[in-house]
Amino acid sequence: MRRTARDSEETSRVLNRRTLMLGGAMSAMVAVLGVRMRYLQVDQADEFRLLAEENRINIRLIPPERGLIQDRNGQLIAANEQNYRVVITREAAGDAELVLRRLAGIIPITPEELERTIEEVKALRAFVPVTVAERLSWEDFSKVALNAPALPGIVPEVGLSRRYPLDHDFAHVVGYVGPVSDKDLEALETPDPLLRIPKFQIGKIGVEKWMEDTLRGRAGTKRIEVNSAGRVMRELERQEGDPGTDIRLTIDAEVQNFAQARLGDESAAAVVMDVTNGDVICIASSPSFDPNLFVRGISHTDYNALMENDHRPLANKTVSGAYPPGSTFKMVTALAALEAGVATPDTRVRCPGYIEFGGRRFHCWKRGGHGSVNLARSLSESCDVYYYDIAQRVGIDKIAEMGRKLGLGQRFDIPMSAITEGIMPDKQWKQDRHKAEWRIGDTINASIGQGYVLTSPLQLAVMTARLATGRAVSPRLVRTVNDRELPVVEAAPLGITAEFLSAIQRGMYEVVNSDQGTAKSSRVVEPTMVMAGKTGTSQVRNISAAEREAGVISNDQLPWNRRDHALFVGYAPYDAPRYAIAVVVEHGGGGSTAAAPIARDILLRALSDGLPPLDAYPASQRGRIESMLNELPLRDPATGVTTVRTRA
Repeated sequence: MRRTARDSEETSRVLNRRTLMLGGAMSAMVAVLGVRMRYLQVDQADEFRLLAEENRINIRLIPPERGLIQDRNGQLIAANEQNYRVVITREAAGDAELVLRRLAGIIPITPEELERTIEEVKALRAFVPVTVAERLSWEDFSKVALNAPALPGIVPEVGLSRRYPLDHDFAHVVGYVGPVSDKDLEALETPDPLLRIPKFQIGKIGVEKWMEDTLRGRAGTKRIEVNSAGRVMRELERQEGDPGTDIRLTIDAEVQNFAQARLGDESAAAVVMDVTNGDVICIASSPSFDPNLFVRGISHTDYNALMENDHRPLANKTVSGAYPPGSTFKMVTALAALEAGVATPDTRVRCPGYIEFGGRRFHCWKRGGHGSVNLARSLSESCDVYYYDIAQRVGIDKIAEMGRKLGLGQRFDIPMSAITEGIMPDKQWKQDRHKAEWRIGDTINASIGQGYVLTSPLQLAVMTARLATGRAVSPRLVRTVNDRELPVVEAAPLGITAEFLSAIQRGMYEVVNSDQGTAKSSRVVEPTMVMAGKTGTSQVRNISAAEREAGVISNDQLPWNRRDHALFVGYAPYDAPRYAIAVVVEHGGGGSTAAAPIARDILLRALSDGLPPLDAYPASQRGRIESMLNELPLRDPATGVTTVRTRA
C-alpha cells in the first residue's frame, strides 16, 4: 500500500512537470507566432499591400505626342492629326469573324485587310484589342458608332497619327515614320519601353529617324484595374507624359517647292546653301514620293511602282548619289597646281584637241582644240587639255588634298539617311582599294572629274560655298530645337592664297558672263544678282576610237541611261556671295543645256521674295521664261494646294 501511494505521488510529480514543460513550449510557440504575425501584419504591411496591389493594378504607358517639324519660317512639314480608328476585342465580340464581316459592309475594308485582321484576332488573346481600320473619315467613324448595337466588341477610338502636309517636297529630307520592327529593336542596346507598344511608330529615314530621340518625347502612364485573367476593368489614374520636342529646319519650304517643281520629271538633285552660315536652304531630289503612303501602310502596287521606276524616286540623290563631277572638278585641279607653285593664273597650255601619253590619246571635248589657253579661258571654255597638263605637274596627292580641303570625299554630319562619303582618290587609296599602283592616266582622268572621283550634290554645293568665301563652310540642316536657336560657328579660313582664289572666282564668272563661256545662255543680267559658276558633263560610257573617228554619237540619239550626266555649280551674287548651288541631272546630256538653266532659276528664287523676276533674265529669253514659270506646279503657301500659277 505504502509503495502504491509513493508511486502515485511520483507519477503525479512527473505529470505536473511534463504539463509545465508542454505548456511552456506552447506558450513559446504562441509568442513566436504572435511576433511573426506582428512582423507580417504591421512591420511588412506596406510591402505586402503593394504586392497585392500589383496583382490587380497594372501600369501602362501612354504614347506622347510627337514633336513637330517646321521649315525655317515656321511652316509645318511634319504634323500630327486626329486618327479615327476602329478596334475589336474578341471576348466581347463573340463570333469575331461574323462581326468583322458586318463591319466590312459598313466601312471600306478590302478583302485582304479583312482576312489579315481575322487571322490577327485569332492569334492574340481574347481580351487584347486589335486595330481593324485607321484614318477613317468622320462619316465612316460615325457609321460605326451608330451601328454599335449590331457590332459587339467593336470600339471606335480617336488617336494621333503623323501627317506630312507638304508630301513630296520633303520626303527625302524629313523621311517618314512606321511601326517598330524587330530589326529596330535589335539595333538598340536598351530600347525605350515605348517601343514595345504594339504598332508604335518611329522614324524610319531622314530627320524623323536621326532625330528620333528628340522628336519622340516621354511616355505618360495610366493605372488600370485588371481581373485575374488580365482583362481591363477600369482606369484608376492617368499621368500625361512630355510631348516630343519641336524642330525647325534651315530649309525654306517655298524655295524647296520651287526646286522640286523646276526639276520636274528629271532624275535630278539640287542643293542650295547659304554661304554665310552653311544653312541648307533647299535640298531637293527628283522624282519624289508621298511619305504619307508609308505611314498609312503602302500597298504592294504603289511600292512596286516606286521600286520599278528607273528614275529611282526612293533614292535621295542629294546626299546618297555619287557622281563623277566632270568639269565642275576643274577648280580643284587648278587650285592644287596654283598652291603647289607648278602653275600661275597666266600659265598657258596649248590645246590641239588631245594629248598623247603612253600610246593613248586623251581628248578634249572640243575636237579641234582651244589653242593657247590660260586659267580663266580654260574655265570659261572648259578646256580639258589644260587640266591634263597641269595635273601631271602637280600629281594626284596634291589634287586629292585640295579636294578634301574643299569638302570632297567627306561625310557631312546632317540628320539625313544614306549620306555618301564619295571618293577623293589618291595613290594610297588605289593601293588599299584595288591593290594596284596609281598611273599617270588615272591622274589625267581625275583632273577633269572622271575616273575614280565620285561626289554628291551636297559635297559639290559645299565645294562651291568654300570657293565663293575662302572659308570652311559646312552644311547645317537644323536651325532651332524647342525654339532654341542652335549656335552657328564661324567657318575658319581655308588657307588658300587670296590671289589664287580670286583667279578661280574670276574664271567662274567668265563661264557664265563671257561671250565664250559654256553657260553664257544662263547668265543673270540683274546687276545685284549676277551669277558665277561652272558647267560639267560626266560620261557614263566609254567612247571607242572608231566612234570618235566617225563622230561621237550625240546624247539625244542614245538610250536615256547611256547619256552623260549634266552638272552645274554656281553662286550669287558674284560681288557679295550669299547662296551656292549644285545641280545634277542624271543622263541629262550637257551641263550647259540641262543643269545650268535649272540652277539659275533656283538661285534667283532663293534671292527673290517670290518667283524669279523676269528682268533678271536676258530680254530675248523673258517670253519663254515667263511661260515656263507660269506652268510650274507650285504650292500656294496660303492654302497648301498645288496649282499652276498665272503671273499677274
